[in-house]
Amino acid sequence: MTDKVVKTEAEWRRQLSPESYDVTRRKGTERAFTGKYHDCKKPGTYRCICCGQALFEAATKYDSGTGWPSFYAPVSEEAVATETDRSLFFMPRTEVLCSRCDAHLGHVFPDGPQPTGQRYCMNSAALVLDESRSEEDSDAAE
Repeated sequence: MTDKVVKTEAEWRRQLSPESYDVTRRKGTERAFTGKYHDCKKPGTYRCICCGQALFEAATKYDSGTGWPSFYAPVSEEAVATETDRSLFFMPRTEVLCSRCDAHLGHVFPDGPQPTGQRYCMNSAALVLDESRSEEDSDAAE
């Protein structure tokens, strides 16, 4: 695993747009169907907007109908971390974080497609699509 990325709140604010800062550092949520990746079908690797860590391959993205980019698996178990989110007191959820910089990415639910049955429901504001090469391409080249 790569070393943790730690920055001050002021450094994060300078680096990120107001929306990306709210989502990733303050655990916000973008409105459904407004994010730039909710309907994106381009190939590549979705990376953390804060630290650049590879998180999801476009090949694992699917249309969940929720209005947020959804994936059935991260690039690796080490790429993301999870925590229990009790912000909705009536419905605990599983929060998904970037394991490298602790950016809030979204939530994971057990109602996704096979092969995992998981729905990683992410915020576009927490992601950047790297269309240059996918992780699978990088692994094949080595």
